[in-house]
Amino acid sequence: MRGSALPPRPVHPLLELVDRANRALGRAAAWLGFAMVVLGAWNALALFVGPRMGLRLTSNSLTELQWYLFSLVFLFAAPSALREGAHVRVDVLYARLHPRQRDWIDVCGLLLFLCPFTAFVAATTWPVAWQSFVEREGSPDPGGLARWPLKLCVPAAFVLLSLQGLAEAARRALALASTAPTDAPRASETERGERGERRP
Repeated sequence: MRGSALPPRPVHPLLELVDRANRALGRAAAWLGFAMVVLGAWNALALFVGPRMGLRLTSNSLTELQWYLFSLVFLFAAPSALREGAHVRVDVLYARLHPRQRDWIDVCGLLLFLCPFTAFVAATTWPVAWQSFVEREGSPDPGGLARWPLKLCVPAAFVLLSLQGLAEAARRALALASTAPTDAPRASETERGERGERRP
């Protein structure tokens, strides 16, 4: 089940900045996914055709690049999926609830579960990524790619997911803070106008 329709997005500059950054990364991840499929097809074809032709049409670097691209798609598409409500929900009761009840569930879930988890992962993976960067860690296979850029992407992606989670929680909190009484006077004035009544 896909996420429910999101409430109107506020114009807070910080929230909009997080949205724009993760939207751009989501689009980039889509293109990386396309490149991964093309590269995977080439590697499979090269492994099948190359030996029969006596040629080596692929390499360790191309094989590693394929799963590097898969990792980047997984890491940087997640914040965009959260922003768009495209993540999978397993709560069968969620869609049947009132929108304000869904907002309360989202706020609690984001602040109590998602954000602490993503912050924990970012904090625990950062020392490993930094050590890999300092050592300029490479592939153990001949002709392979450097490992340190990919490892640096792990904490970065979880920081972005944390920021998107906070942005979504703030968005829903603002929706919960908006109250119906502010619209009531306008409704009553409209009704008066339809009945031809004059305001006192």
